[in-house]
Amino acid sequence: MILVDTGPLVALFDPKDPDHKACRQVLSKLTTPLITTVAVLTEAFHMLRPDSHGSDNLKRFVTARGISVWFMDDRSLARALSLMDEYRDHPMDLADASLVTAAETLRTRKVFTLDKRDFRTYRAKLGHRRTAFTIVP
Repeated sequence: MILVDTGPLVALFDPKDPDHKACRQVLSKLTTPLITTVAVLTEAFHMLRPDSHGSDNLKRFVTARGISVWFMDDRSLARALSLMDEYRDHPMDLADASLVTAAETLRTRKVFTLDKRDFRTYRAKLGHRRTAFTIVP
């Protein structure tokens, strides 16, 4: 499975986004299931604007199960908030923290993101090790 960050979702559904074409090409080649978080979707819908065609297309993509949504429970929310404190020197927003928490919970380290700098810094605790993310593609 591949975790999907806000940037690719916005780029995929906003044809004016400079990364639109590249993200569509990446998506067309992926065969692994995609998953994101509610925090990422919230950020993507905000950036796309609720009344836009991009927002409507993202809604259809989610409801057609083009991407699954991972929901945080109390424990995972606490972990995400803790990560935000841990990465205080390299500010981490809730969307990124939710993806790192999802990676730890779902035991994956692949992420489709445009924020390569951030995800090269973040580490997911998988077992007893802190593991670097593999950025797709």
